[in-house]
This record gives sequence, C-alpha cells and structure tokens, in this order.
Amino acid sequence: MSDEEHHFESKGDAGASKTFPQQAGTIRKNGYIVIKGRPCKVVEVSTSKTGKHGHAKCHFVGIDIFTAKKLEDIVPSSHNCDVPHVNRTDYQLIDIAEDGFLSLLTENGNTKDDLKLPTDETLLAQIKDGFAEGKDLVVSVTSAMGEEQISALKDVGPK
Repeated sequence: MSDEEHHFESKGDAGASKTFPQQAGTIRKNGYIVIKGRPCKVVEVSTSKTGKHGHAKCHFVGIDIFTAKKLEDIVPSSHNCDVPHVNRTDYQLIDIAEDGFLSLLTENGNTKDDLKLPTDETLLAQIKDGFAEGKDLVVSVTSAMGEEQISALKDVGPK
C-alpha cells in the first residue's frame, strides 16, 4: 500500500476563501453581501423590531456588482451572512484583440489576456475610443467570488 503513489487532480477550490461570515446586523449600506449566491453592493438596509418569535430581521437590497441586477434578502439580524472578498486591481491596457479580449500589463510585468471588453456601452466606447486615439489607458478590474470584470477606466496621459 505504501509503495503505491496516489495522484490527486485538483478540480478547483472549495470556495471557502471567496467569502467570510459577518453578522447581518452589522452589515451597512455601501457594504457587500452575498444574495442568492451573487456578490452584491448593499444599497438599502432596514431592520425590523424584535417580533413575537424573537428575532429582529434585516431586509437587504443589493445590486449585483457584475450584472447590476437588483436582489433582495431578509435575514435575522443575529445570524451570519456571507460577505464576498471584493478586490480592485489596476492594469495597463496593451492591446485589444479582434475577439474582444484585452491584453493587460500586470504589476510584475506579465500579461493578463483572459478579460473581455465590458458590456457597459459607455465604458466600452471609452476604452475603444481612447485606445484608437493612442492614449495610455489603465483599467480597473473588480474581482469577487471567482469573477472579474472591468469596472473603470483612467487616462494616465499621452504615450
């Protein structure tokens, strides 16, 4: 038995590091929460009084940070909710491929080629126009729960 080698294929992570627990009563407006499995920015929180059955309830209204869909959830204020780890990273735009994928320069000098152009019409137009004009552009990428999306654009001056 000890002579045999065991090979394990990694099929992905368990997802534990994508979120952390936080008590529902402590989550505030402009914070983040996971509603129906989606990372959301909290736009409205209301708390009901303690009722006949003992728990005050928090009513959360959140906007999905990737799809901009409105989601709602009601959770007892003493219970824990999942809160996503949300990160923003800036990358310099190097190239736009014909298939819509961007070539981005990371801080350590490598390229990142797995992000598509954003679906937001105004941001899409700004990126395409700025790149066509030869501007030096930096895109901000928001990442949470294994998803990434371009969320902002900065012009850092002429080339």
